[in-house]
Amino acid sequence: MLRNFKLILAALIIAGLQSGAFAQTSIALPCQNDDKKCATELRSQSPIKKMSYWKSAFKKPVEKRVGSAPDELVAYLNLDNIVGGFANRPQAATPPEDFLKDVNDAIAELPEQVKRLISKKLAGIYFVKDLGGTGYTDFINKGIFGPNAGFIVLDIDVLSKSTANAWATWKERSPFIADPQYRLDATIEASGQDNRKNEIQYILLHELGHILSLGEKIHPQWGQSKNKISLDRYPFAMLSWQNGDQSDSRYISQFESQFPLRKDTVYYFGAKLNGNQMAGVYDQLENTNFPTLYAATSLEDDFAESFVSYVHTVMLKRPLEIRIYHDGQIVKTYKSCWEEKRCATKRKFLEEFLKLR
Repeated sequence: MLRNFKLILAALIIAGLQSGAFAQTSIALPCQNDDKKCATELRSQSPIKKMSYWKSAFKKPVEKRVGSAPDELVAYLNLDNIVGGFANRPQAATPPEDFLKDVNDAIAELPEQVKRLISKKLAGIYFVKDLGGTGYTDFINKGIFGPNAGFIVLDIDVLSKSTANAWATWKERSPFIADPQYRLDATIEASGQDNRKNEIQYILLHELGHILSLGEKIHPQWGQSKNKISLDRYPFAMLSWQNGDQSDSRYISQFESQFPLRKDTVYYFGAKLNGNQMAGVYDQLENTNFPTLYAATSLEDDFAESFVSYVHTVMLKRPLEIRIYHDGQIVKTYKSCWEEKRCATKRKFLEEFLKLR
C-alpha cells in the first residue's frame, strides 16, 4: 500500500539531494516507468489538487503567481506522465531574469477584462524542464462546488528556443507529414513584434482559455467520462459539437460532412495528413465555425483556441494568418474568422463572457 504523498515526496527529495542527482529538483518515484496503477494511486494523493494547497498563491497579485514549479507539483507531473505513457520526467526550473521579464510583460499586456477574470481562477504559472510539451493545464478540486480554478505549467526549454512565428509555424505544420513540395507558414506577430515575449503571451492565452472554462457552462470538464454527459447545459459546446452514438465515447463535430478531414487532424505527434491535403483542410475548415484548425480537434481546445484567437486578433489587434505553398507558390491563405459570418455566434458568446457587451 502506498504511504502518504507528502511523506514519500520528502523522502524522495532528501534521497535525491544526498545522491547529488538533482541539479534542479528532480523527483525519483517509487513507481516503475510502466507501472500506471502505482502512479495513478500515488497521483490521487497529491495535495496540489486541493484548494488548501494554493491558499497562499491566491493571496498574491496575478503577476506574482509565477515561478519555479514546487516539489509537489513536479512529483504530480512525473506521475501524470507515467499514467499517460510519456517518457518525459519533468524537473523544476528557475527562470532566468530576462525570461521572467518576458513572462511578466506578457501578462501585464493582457487586456484588463482578461486579467480580471483570471485573478479568481489562476493559481499560478510554473516552470519545468522536460515536460513533454509546451504547456500543461489542470484543475483544482473545490469540494462540492467542483473545479473552478487551475494552474499552468510551461516548459522553459521549449519556450526559450523560438519566437512567436517560428513556434506557430512548427505547431501548425505538425498535423502534416513533411513533403518538400508543400510548405505551411504561420504568422501571429508582425516582424517587429516577432519575439519570445509574444510567443509566451500567445501560448499563455490558450492555457488561460482552459483555466477560464473551469466551472463555467462552456464544455464538460476534461477528465470526465466522455459521451455520458449531455451537451444541453453547455451553450458554447453546442455551437459546434454533439454527442456521438453509444458505441463511440467521443464527441463529434456538427460539421463532419463539411469537414471529413477533421478526424485525421492530429497535432504534435502522429501526423496523418499529407502535404497535398494542406489547402483542402483549410478549405474545409472555412465551412465550419472553428476559428483555427486546432480548435476542431476537441471541445476543450475549441474554446481555448476561440479565446486566444479572439483576444489576440480582435482585442490586441495582432495578426493571425496561415499561408500554404506548393512548389514555392502560394495556393491558400487563411486568416482570422472573427469578422466573418461563420464565427458570429462564437464571437457573441466570447464578448458576453468577457463582458464586452
